[in-house]
Amino acid sequence: MAALAWLLIPLVAAIGASLWGTWALRTRRTRGDGPELVGYARFREAMERSTTTTTSVSGS
Repeated sequence: MAALAWLLIPLVAAIGASLWGTWALRTRRTRGDGPELVGYARFREAMERSTTTTTSVSGS
């Protein structure tokens, strides 16, 4: 009976590994880069405005 248990451990591990592998390689739906790029553009505009304001204030 103990030998059967030792044979079942690798079998269960192999089944678990195959299930995890199929889950990890599934095709995922992507939202696209639209919202991220819009947020980055707003961030750059804000940084350019703060740099322009800082240089004109410190130059006075």
